[in-house]
Amino acid sequence: MKYLYFLCSLCLLYSCKKNSEVNFPEKNYNSHFYNLAKSSDDEKTAFKYFNYAKDDYLNKKDSLMAGKSLINMAIILSNQGDNYGSLQTSIEANKILKNSTSKETFASNYNCMAIVSENLRQYDKSIEYYQKAIEYTSDTIIRLAYLNNIGNSYLLNKNYLKALEYFKQVLKNKKSIINKVDYARVINNYAKASYLINPNYNPIPIYEKSLQIRIKEKDLQGQNYVLASFTDFYQNKDNQKALSYALQRYSVAKAMKNPDDQLETLQKLIVLDPTNYLKYFNQFQSINDSTQIARSSSKYQFALIRYETEEKNAENMRLKADKAQKDSLFFKQSIILLIVILALVITIVLYRKRQIRLKQENELRIKENQLKLSKKVHDVVANGIYQVMTKIENQESFSKDEALDELEFVYEKSRDISYEKTDLTNNEKNFNEKISELIGSFNNDTVKTYLAGNDASIWKGLQESTLTEVYQIVRELLVNMKKHSRADRVVFRFERENEFIKIYYTDNGIGIPGDIIYKNGLSSTVSRIETIKGEIIFDTKTERGLKINISFPVS
Repeated sequence: MKYLYFLCSLCLLYSCKKNSEVNFPEKNYNSHFYNLAKSSDDEKTAFKYFNYAKDDYLNKKDSLMAGKSLINMAIILSNQGDNYGSLQTSIEANKILKNSTSKETFASNYNCMAIVSENLRQYDKSIEYYQKAIEYTSDTIIRLAYLNNIGNSYLLNKNYLKALEYFKQVLKNKKSIINKVDYARVINNYAKASYLINPNYNPIPIYEKSLQIRIKEKDLQGQNYVLASFTDFYQNKDNQKALSYALQRYSVAKAMKNPDDQLETLQKLIVLDPTNYLKYFNQFQSINDSTQIARSSSKYQFALIRYETEEKNAENMRLKADKAQKDSLFFKQSIILLIVILALVITIVLYRKRQIRLKQENELRIKENQLKLSKKVHDVVANGIYQVMTKIENQESFSKDEALDELEFVYEKSRDISYEKTDLTNNEKNFNEKISELIGSFNNDTVKTYLAGNDASIWKGLQESTLTEVYQIVRELLVNMKKHSRADRVVFRFERENEFIKIYYTDNGIGIPGDIIYKNGLSSTVSRIETIKGEIIFDTKTERGLKINISFPVS
């Protein structure tokens, strides 16, 4: 939920109302493309025209308007969920605008970069960009909005005292009440921060005031935010009130056609209304799937638009230089082939990314503590069965009876889940024995696994939940190795030093390029490590293979 997009839009994308008929100068193609983009209701069409306008402005050495075109493109990319693409486009705009004297344009671009950084949970960078936006802003009302957004970034980063300082700073300014929507936003944030600092503080009267302003101003985005505040406040106090506010928020989110807020609210409803769990879960799945497909499609189309424009410009320059050049045919064929290859690569990558994202949904919901049942099913049933399959494949002495015993164990644990039993671990063996057995189960004629430092004392004093996460982390590393690495030698080494446990993983496989580590089935592993307050380092610069260093505190 980003509250300053309307400012960017006012300054840039929709600064003019759409006219029923627009007359464009015959020779001014720059103005033609830029105004076509602003008058379009379709973001993909607008993106295409802004891209054309950017190139035209650059050809005429108008860096200011080229920069504005890029900023509008960055805003569209962010709206479509392509945060990295948006950030890259904003950086490109800054390079073009480096000699510009238009401070407000810089402010708009830094604001866009701040919003994208907040989307990516890079709160320190978000605050840094908002502060830069303030440096370039002379309008007091916009400065107050930026200050509120800095406070909101601190709030999201759980630095509540710092957030409250900024909200107080905004409210001290008499001009903070001029814009009713902005005022409702900041008092809502002030009440939330005050409550998070002091649980005895009652934010409800201010929430009510904020909600009434937003209803009066017909501010659906603001209503969505304050209803989320109500839901969070009552969640552990009054389940029925929390459920009521969550349902109201879901209606608002649907009216806004905002899939992210719908997904967030459905996650709340799954927890608050267990009797309708399956209904909300199915809605979540449906919206999430369609959203990911739509965003992947949008990213592909935007990339293709920019690529086609660049291709057109390159072709025109080549034809102007030498139309009779003998290799023109070869060049055209190369471009066509490159487009086909690029389309295939992008299609495969998008499809693979969607499959991986769908596969990791359960683990993402585990991290947020809102789909605990899915976590248990994934960890116990799916991984348990995969481990049995691995034993059958790798161990010639693994008998039918042993396989049945293993499957019966998985069945018993899955039945325990249906009765809400929490003990999902096998307590008959010490944890170091389980780790040894797990790593050994992946040992076969083509892959040799080695283990060092796995003493019982290593795991002494760890909570059962931490042990469960560690077991799943080791198993996911092994599964990822088997699926992707082509390694024939895998080594695990465990150490305990200064109340920290360190896990060193090494294999001699094909390795993983640094830019696709999180697309290779390891994002769930990273989430688990964050859950136990640990860190993970991928060493992708080795000549061959992969090295992973993991560390986490004992308590």
